[in-house]
Amino acid sequence: MLIVVALGGNALLQRGEPLEAELQHKNVKHTAQALAALARQHELVICHGNGPQVGLLALQNEAYTKVKSYPLDVLDAESQGMIGYLIQQEVGNQLPGRNVVTLLTQIVVDANDPAFQKPTKPIGPVYTEEQAKELAATRGWQIAPDNNHFRRVVPSPQPKEIVELDMIKALLKLDSILICGGGGGIPVERQDNKLIGIEAVIDKDNTAALIAEKLGADALLILTDVPAVSENWGQPNEKKIKHVTPSVLGKMNFPGGSMGPKITASCRFVERNKKLAVIGNLFDVQDMLEGKAGTRVSMEVDAIEYY
Repeated sequence: MLIVVALGGNALLQRGEPLEAELQHKNVKHTAQALAALARQHELVICHGNGPQVGLLALQNEAYTKVKSYPLDVLDAESQGMIGYLIQQEVGNQLPGRNVVTLLTQIVVDANDPAFQKPTKPIGPVYTEEQAKELAATRGWQIAPDNNHFRRVVPSPQPKEIVELDMIKALLKLDSILICGGGGGIPVERQDNKLIGIEAVIDKDNTAALIAEKLGADALLILTDVPAVSENWGQPNEKKIKHVTPSVLGKMNFPGGSMGPKITASCRFVERNKKLAVIGNLFDVQDMLEGKAGTRVSMEVDAIEYY
């Protein structure tokens, strides 16, 4: 099968861990083991998030005041290279002799996307409410709750076009394990038939779904740090969803900055391709494919099923 994987932030960092290079490298080693197991049996395309890393780059960027801060699209490109390098190296170590390639990927967005008026994408570290309010006041940031903390949020427009799609297809024909669409891709817009960078961070789940759709993938796996999508999450009546159709799942309410994009991406891919999407824990990936773990989204169920 051709499988597109969307790696969540826990592929590099567990919640609350410091943004240290050595720690991220250690976490990627475990991630690479899970990905290598998939790649031994299937064609594999890997997308990944960049929220913590691009936020750190933005902080480091602002610390040097002798030049203007670099825009978010440039920082997105930096994080693509950084994270792609870590994943490429460790997956390659697991699979000596295989081609593992990182491709800088530009994604066309609409400059009039309403997301530019209502930022929802969390980036950077977590803060207390007091710290977040101070940063919002001093740096002009927009902030939003993230579980029991707060984070900076930036625009996250919908991906419309994959600029390097033909190159992705060509590399897959060479039996490459491909890392692309990192951090949701580098956001660009078309102006007079030219590509121009635009300040945003695209959600990696939506980009992974677009890539999966355009490649005709057999499955989209959205890998995160929870075992499945939960109805009434965190409540006494919480129930983990095992199998559901996109029409049912799409009517449920989930947080816009976390689970919401995973739901949107999964439903869109299944509705358009009539294939399988699964949301679940990174280290349950084999069980997710076999229907033993995660939340499966497909057209092959009559009613919602729970664990």
